[in-house]
Amino acid sequence: MSAPRPTTRQRSSSSISISNAIQDISDIPQPGQIHTNPASKRKRKSQDRLPPSRGFLIDLFTMQWMIHPLTSLKMIVITLVAWLNWRVFTPDAPNPLSPLLFLSNPVPRHADDPLSTTRYAKSYYDILFVLFYVIVFSFLRQFITLYILHPFAVKIGTKPAKIPRFLEQAYTFLYFLSAGSIGVWVMYQEPTWWYRTEHFWLEYPHWDMKYHIKLYYLLQTSYWLQQMLVLILRLEKPRKDFNELVMHHIVTLWLILWSYLINLSMIGNAIFVTMDVSDIFLALAKCYNYVKPGHWLGNVIFGFFIIVWTYMRHWLNLRILYSVYTQFTLIPLENRRWWTPDGVWMVGWMQWQIFLPILALQLLNLFWYFLIWRILIRALVYNHLADERSDDEEDEGDEVKKE
Repeated sequence: MSAPRPTTRQRSSSSISISNAIQDISDIPQPGQIHTNPASKRKRKSQDRLPPSRGFLIDLFTMQWMIHPLTSLKMIVITLVAWLNWRVFTPDAPNPLSPLLFLSNPVPRHADDPLSTTRYAKSYYDILFVLFYVIVFSFLRQFITLYILHPFAVKIGTKPAKIPRFLEQAYTFLYFLSAGSIGVWVMYQEPTWWYRTEHFWLEYPHWDMKYHIKLYYLLQTSYWLQQMLVLILRLEKPRKDFNELVMHHIVTLWLILWSYLINLSMIGNAIFVTMDVSDIFLALAKCYNYVKPGHWLGNVIFGFFIIVWTYMRHWLNLRILYSVYTQFTLIPLENRRWWTPDGVWMVGWMQWQIFLPILALQLLNLFWYFLIWRILIRALVYNHLADERSDDEEDEGDEVKKE
């Protein structure tokens, strides 16, 4: 008797291996994720549910508002109502809540350009703005995940065991698609468009920022601070790459805050773009793989991700490092001093204060780049990659069905 022909539902071993490889990239931190506490097999149902709120005040003081969208929404609504109440009943007095909602510290238009748009300088009120939008991002993340992405995952037939991971990656995809697109648009408005690195320095200091630049920078700060709070407060169960994830967030916040403080927003925007755009395709590849594991299109997306990652996180990032090393002296001589009233900080040793955190970020990127290729080569050449996390989730799904 002849051997039975393989059915169309059977997938090639290489496709399955690449599928497992995509799922196995858990050592690459996805900053947009808040994890859903995958627990033991017998506790899958209870662990997937959101822990109940213990009341507004308790959620407020225990930071549980970060995972309860209704509590964070109440905090936002209370702030908006209070701001509106002040505006209606005391319209002539400065509104003390405005710094929470709107950018602070506008500066006069340039005398030689009366048609120029209003610009903004740094302000201590920026701290209030960032903290308020940490609450906004907490609400958006949980609301989108629970009430939009979860029904969508069910509708497209995602396996129950894969839904928590799908939700994480889908939110990551949405955030970085938005942040990456806005970052590219912001760069397009500036002389630094597509890494004309000499303009990081020639117009220094960039202390009077256009509205969209300051807004973009502070919202990115809020997002990353929210993710760091999730980690350090252990609001979710830590992943196996917890240490690398913490280091990534520390370096990222260091770069954001330091570049903002010393008026290097053009470099900051360039680094944001290299990171955010590459993360779009990793999240997309993983989402597709959770829905259709082993499908050829998922492998194509993953291959495209490797190309984008190589270009954005290494080639462009190394160009930025090279610029810091070789073009620092393009800063006008009168601005190569430390005089904060004029917004200049660029004494000689500051070159290395800029260089080192970008180098640290590049080293982290190289570490993950090595892991990506090791996982992919093992999948293609040795064809025996086992994704332990994925296997556990499949088993959990089976046990849930049996229960």
